Amino acid sequence: MSTKKIAILFGMEDTFPWALIDEINARAARSGEALEAEAVQIGHLTQEESYPWAVILDRISHEVPFYRTFLKCAAARGSQVVNNPFWWSADDKYFDNLVAQACGVAVPRTVLLPHKSHPPNTTDKSFRNMRWVDWEAVFSYLGLPIFLKPAHGGGWKDVYKCETREAFFEAYDQTRDLAMMAQEAIDFTEYYRCYVVGRSKVHVMGYDPREPHHLRYEAARRRAPDDGLALRMTRDALALCDGLGYDLNTVEFAVRGGIPYAIDFMNCAPDADVHSVGEENFRWIVDAMAEYLMELARHPRPWEPTGSWPRLLGRTGA
Repeated sequence: MSTKKIAILFGMEDTFPWALIDEINARAARSGEALEAEAVQIGHLTQEESYPWAVILDRISHEVPFYRTFLKCAAARGSQVVNNPFWWSADDKYFDNLVAQACGVAVPRTVLLPHKSHPPNTTDKSFRNMRWVDWEAVFSYLGLPIFLKPAHGGGWKDVYKCETREAFFEAYDQTRDLAMMAQEAIDFTEYYRCYVVGRSKVHVMGYDPREPHHLRYEAARRRAPDDGLALRMTRDALALCDGLGYDLNTVEFAVRGGIPYAIDFMNCAPDADVHSVGEENFRWIVDAMAEYLMELARHPRPWEPTGSWPRLLGRTGA
């Protein structure tokens, strides 16, 4: 029996990829299965290239376009890639709000705004279809304060909290040619971040986005939601990841008036560093991902272009 290989594609992170590789190999050794985990190693690619990996976990292609193209080719040649590189390339956070609404998940009121500066190779004439923004309507719809964040992106880059209209326009002036979302600020009493693995397992973590990055889990580590809230967040997180077709994701919820609002749920290569998330959360994500990737290697899933959102939005064709 030939050995099936599971590969991890990653960048600067250290603790999670190596721990995951070690966990998969230890499990395979105990069970005697012909499975082996390793780090991806690639150079230049040719059109005739074949790839030795049954499963590839992607942790870095959102930062490296070369890797994204490689993963599309690997998927086309039969590798199971987590997460789907084709859909991840097409997805954005504003569209995801539409999916959330179709899933019955509460989300903040959100507006998509035009680029503040012209994207490369465009001029005023490129925007003849664009009307002037009705700022009074925007502020009336969202209220204050407002979060301004990119429709594409993550890691809290180019995110602004604007308490006044003046602060909003000052922040908007700094957004260059990014497509930005303006979002209602949820005045939350509780905040949680949920790991979701394989569209079937959810791990709810206390989290405080108001703290410095290295303290966000620590500050809320001992806070646990009540059973009803935990059940609602679990349902919503699974619905979102099934709708979007993501097999590894984190979903963040801000709780206002007992209702969890999904704030950020396009985290397809989420933070899994032990020094950030803590030992308990780290152990959970390593174990859950090892189990899921091994199962995917044993039982490959039929190709799917995305999750269930076309059906949810009534776009399945005639």
